[in-house]
Amino acid sequence: MGKPKAVVVGYGFAGRSFHSYLIGLDTGLDLHGIVSRSPETREKIAAERNCRTYTSFEDVIADGEVDLVVLATPNVTHCDLAIRAMDAGKHVVTDKVMCLNLAECDRMIAAAHRNGVVLSVFQNRRWDGDFLTLRRLLAEGKLGDLRWLEMAWQGFGPWGRWRGEMASGGGKLYDLGAHLVDQAVNLLPMAVTSVYCRMHHDQVGQTDTESHSLVVIGFEGGRTVVCDTSSMAAISKPRFNAYGTGGTFVKHGVDPQERAMIAGDIDSAVEDVANHGAWSDGKTTETIPTLPGRWRNYYENIGEVLAGKSSLAVTPESCRRAIAVLDAAFRSARTGEVVHTRIPALEPAKGAEP
Repeated sequence: MGKPKAVVVGYGFAGRSFHSYLIGLDTGLDLHGIVSRSPETREKIAAERNCRTYTSFEDVIADGEVDLVVLATPNVTHCDLAIRAMDAGKHVVTDKVMCLNLAECDRMIAAAHRNGVVLSVFQNRRWDGDFLTLRRLLAEGKLGDLRWLEMAWQGFGPWGRWRGEMASGGGKLYDLGAHLVDQAVNLLPMAVTSVYCRMHHDQVGQTDTESHSLVVIGFEGGRTVVCDTSSMAAISKPRFNAYGTGGTFVKHGVDPQERAMIAGDIDSAVEDVANHGAWSDGKTTETIPTLPGRWRNYYENIGEVLAGKSSLAVTPESCRRAIAVLDAAFRSARTGEVVHTRIPALEPAKGAEP
């Protein structure tokens, strides 16, 4: 039996630089094809990826050879396209954000269950080196009881194309913020009890998405995570500020895998030592070298799951917690009020999560 055949829907930045590139590595998957409506883009796909091209999503789900559909499409399309693919018997990976609200999330999970197919979300940043480093510090007890965590992902200037359109599900909270919230609710497995969001729109005429958002997540036991995304930060905050009863960890910079991957060699990614983190217990300060990240793990796991050799690392149920937080955050931003909730605790991982 050959490798499961995957088709990527869309060949924009995510479809080209992330999904088709990573699937094309030694993942146990066959990059069978890519969808684009543009004849010029289909010529580019054939030259760059040496795979089949499709003109429409409908052609993909009608193709009996296709096992896995990967959605590298605008966020607003994920729910409908995923359900249509799953109802056609296909396994599905969506780019993040999984979908735009909790109702869509639950419809997608229900479709996966009724069709007996795999549904996963491309949360590759569970394998970022800085996030793995923070997890190791917690496992080693270097931070004691983590009580307050600040996470930031910032830049200067709004995004263009569909990522700058609210109607398409654009904006940094749905994009980079989806990674921050996913990391937060997987790092702290206890139930979420409250969500508050303050959001600004200060780039009128450039985009209708938010220019800055700050999400405060309250967890059972009094722990707090602050997720900060911005298009107005020419000087960024640290990526992580972690405060525990046993020490503090501060980390600047972002994982180097994206830049290396865009250059065509993700395995060449090496972090600048200047971005290594610092830990202190108030008496001693140490430099903490960053563990190597490995985004390859995501599609390697998908390949193993479809071959019946492993459990799913990024389950839709684990992603549901993040969608519930984002749903509450947008509600809070609209009303100006704290959303008091109870998002259930995270089930213990059975797959290849780090």
